[in-house]
Amino acid sequence: MAGLLGSLLALQLTPWPARSAERLEVSIDGIVLPLDVDDLVAWVSSSDDPRSELATWMQLLDSESREGLSRLLVAPVLTRRSFGQQLLRSWAAHPLLEALGELIRLEGGEPVDSQQVLETLEQLLVNSAEVTTLDLLQALPGQQLRLDLDALVLASSRWRRQLKRHQGLLQDLGREALLSSSRAPETRSSNSSLAFQQSQHPIRLPHRTRPLQVETWVPVDQRRDGLWLVFMPGLGGNPEHFHWLARRVAGAGWPVALLEHPGSDAAAVQALLQGRQPFDGTRALEQRLQDLAGVLRAQNDQRLPLTGERVVIAGHSLGALTALLAAGAKPQEGIGARCRRALKDLPLTNLSRLLQCELAEGKALRWGADSLEPAAVVGLNSLGSLVWAPGQPSRWPVPLLLLGGTLDLITPPLDEQLGVFSALASHPSSRVVVVEGASHFSPIRVGEPMAVQQNDDLFQLGEELVGRDPISVQAVIGVEIIDFLEAVAAGASGTESQHFSRGEVRWHRLNPETAADLSARHQ
Repeated sequence: MAGLLGSLLALQLTPWPARSAERLEVSIDGIVLPLDVDDLVAWVSSSDDPRSELATWMQLLDSESREGLSRLLVAPVLTRRSFGQQLLRSWAAHPLLEALGELIRLEGGEPVDSQQVLETLEQLLVNSAEVTTLDLLQALPGQQLRLDLDALVLASSRWRRQLKRHQGLLQDLGREALLSSSRAPETRSSNSSLAFQQSQHPIRLPHRTRPLQVETWVPVDQRRDGLWLVFMPGLGGNPEHFHWLARRVAGAGWPVALLEHPGSDAAAVQALLQGRQPFDGTRALEQRLQDLAGVLRAQNDQRLPLTGERVVIAGHSLGALTALLAAGAKPQEGIGARCRRALKDLPLTNLSRLLQCELAEGKALRWGADSLEPAAVVGLNSLGSLVWAPGQPSRWPVPLLLLGGTLDLITPPLDEQLGVFSALASHPSSRVVVVEGASHFSPIRVGEPMAVQQNDDLFQLGEELVGRDPISVQAVIGVEIIDFLEAVAAGASGTESQHFSRGEVRWHRLNPETAADLSARHQ
């Protein structure tokens, strides 16, 4: 928690000073402590000394608050110099500054100036690879400052309420599962493993200086329903992260194309972390939409070995948003007002909203090309709750499958899958799937084929980020996508919501009516 508080404060401090602050007021637990900054530095380095005036003030706090304040002050704010500089110049820094504007005030109650904040932190980063909260407090200008930790407590309570909403969804799903539980579904092709041919094809596109590489997975014995699937990774994703999915779908008889997206792939994110280039979300989305349009033209012109008349557009995270926009899901009016409300409370329980608002401000959501008419859209860990609000149904007629996990704070299922689904899904074969214990990263597989043998997925980030065993979750995702494709191919109508389990994995397949009810219940 101390690291989080320190990071929050990092974006809300003040300009590179001609003279640092001498006095600091800290409001905590309803008590205002007048502190000398030099004494504060000494207290942090030797907090056991009971003889100082500051130590006397600190005794007014309970031991937990004292320890928390001490940890906060020495917590690293930015530990990677290059990435810190990129972060400070990113679009996301501005709403963070606005949302945290009440935490620190200048003398007389004046708010800090965001441009001066950036200059202060950048100057500090020039001199040190690691900047702590205390470093920043020492650099503040003016005679006196007010650090309002009570305001931070109020913000934390709002975040806790948001978490309780998501926990309420899980409880409701659990009750539904008790009333109607089904064994794991068996699709006609769940045990099939047809031979397929994998190859790479460079295609030239007007907006790219280098040919775009497209991976194709073509079954030897292809189905006759005319469907084929194009899949787009999310931000920082590469085609090889989804080889497991291409293998599963091609093995069931449908051709697959995996796209790369230079500029928003793993290499681009690595360059961002190393400070070699910034990230522009608007440009990334525009390029992705153009990439997809170019690949579809290449398939139609028979420049790719993919036969089929009806395309299913699919993607993970930002790739799922790209799929929805390309398939003609028009953004609803009022996204600016929705963004202002969302950013006011700093959406730490739904980080995708920062990206959504960046894209809305950059006008990238208004895709100007002709909309496609796909056979269906599939979104893994999709986002778009500010683009398509559940209270304003869009009556979008395309069959839609959205999948998410309950351990996802980047695109949480209550808002980003159920909410978007409730706003868009009107086709009777549409469904949304929620996997218990799965995270935003569960669909990603790294290091094949060893990952299959060792469960060594996603850079070994740990269960708190990856969630439940990714291999088991990916098996569920594969079953659900194949079942959905079979329903689309057969023109099947909707079914009742169902709840499944396989081993330790439980998941819930919800029809539009159930999803809309759950979404409305937890607004």
